[in-house]
Amino acid sequence: MKAFPTENLFKLDAPVPILRSVPYGIQHVLAMFVANLAPIVIVAGAAGLSGADTGTLIQSAMLIAGIGTLIQLFPLGRIGSGLPIVMGVSFTFVTVLCSISATYGYNVAIGAILVGGIIEGFLGLFAKYWRRIISPIVAAVVVTSIGFSLLGVGATSFGGGDAAASDFGSPENLILGTVALVSCIVFQVLAKGKTKQLSVLFGLVIGYALAVFMGQVDFGGFAEVQPFALPALMPFAPEFNIGAIISVTLIFLVSATETIGDTSALTMVGLNREVKERELSGSLACDGFVSSLSACFGCLPITSFSQNVGLVAMTKVVNRRAIATGAAILVLAAFLPVISVAFSSLPDAVLGGCTIMMFGNIIVSGFQMIARAGFTQRNILIAALSLAVGIGFTQVSSIFTIFPEVVQSVFAQNCVAVVFLVAVISNLVLPKDAKIEGPLVGGEAALGVQVGTQKPSASASRGETAVSRDASSDEPSTAVPVDA
Repeated sequence: MKAFPTENLFKLDAPVPILRSVPYGIQHVLAMFVANLAPIVIVAGAAGLSGADTGTLIQSAMLIAGIGTLIQLFPLGRIGSGLPIVMGVSFTFVTVLCSISATYGYNVAIGAILVGGIIEGFLGLFAKYWRRIISPIVAAVVVTSIGFSLLGVGATSFGGGDAAASDFGSPENLILGTVALVSCIVFQVLAKGKTKQLSVLFGLVIGYALAVFMGQVDFGGFAEVQPFALPALMPFAPEFNIGAIISVTLIFLVSATETIGDTSALTMVGLNREVKERELSGSLACDGFVSSLSACFGCLPITSFSQNVGLVAMTKVVNRRAIATGAAILVLAAFLPVISVAFSSLPDAVLGGCTIMMFGNIIVSGFQMIARAGFTQRNILIAALSLAVGIGFTQVSSIFTIFPEVVQSVFAQNCVAVVFLVAVISNLVLPKDAKIEGPLVGGEAALGVQVGTQKPSASASRGETAVSRDASSDEPSTAVPVDA
């Protein structure tokens, strides 16, 4: 094998032989593979799609993830960041798309993604004019609410996927879900280094093997599977509903906050510098426009994957050519239907056992982001108000009955949209030097947080959680939201 300077792997643009690049590409694919496909299975189940349709969408998910990653690595004009960002189907949209698909049908969901993606794409091109309204505390509480909104989805999958089904919560489903969950935990505890990234994959393999042994896997899809097939273009004709479009567009703005965090964090941990305005704008534009392309293949929106940002932080491999091999592997996998058929045959309980841990991690990541933003009195008020209103009101959706139907369709059962709206308004309305007296101060003391003017500790400079900061400041700190 051709020799090359190893330090080239740690440079954005440097020659690296293809064969030497492949292991690093595979590593990125394995880190995101399950999380890239799981949202498809969940939303397809809520929409009542057939196994064949689900398999088609899984093929499309791999294709779009590969294309999106290549555009991020090698931009098309102003679309793409030029950074080693790996793209994949976003969990952020699962709750709202499940609701839209169950209420209006999957075609309406596709129409909303098509329009919402175009809107985010154009907003991304002009990101410098608006992105500062989404401060670190806004992004933090939104990510936290996403985790909470997904817990019910994970629990439903754990029980069997359909709460109305006769076998929901059956001993077989609970056993499969528990074994998959325990397998993930055991692997996470015992594995070393970067292999910990494969804990969900390990849980799926063990759970699937047990499901085969228990006779819980339907092998009907393998009967007529072809060795090679093209992903389907426009398998679902888009339909347009104004309420669905508004709802999905709001979640695109939520997703944009995650992309801002991912892109900023990647340049810090991988390139040891601040993100450039051009890179941030291109990253957001890629998110939006490629999500619209994804809708043309019947697939869900895509976004940057935080676990792959974490992988870059761990390995320091930022070479675009090396990571491009992973994108090429995803594109090739999209033409192999056996992969999509195998994944779509996965019992819901196994998927639920693995993903419920991922959803819990999103909540914890949100807490970490709140800590990085700082436990100032102002930030605590924004977080407390937005989470209380967003999660509380949507649990009693009849509170929205006085509003027009379009408002109800956007907010009544979508806690993420409500949290986002309340957090943004609070962040804009509250004065930067707000001094809130009362229980919130006691809350800070109880948390052991010192709010003052001292400089960040040495641990903060190493990327650890730091919460000591000027109480009057709301400037961003680098935060890495996690897309499960």
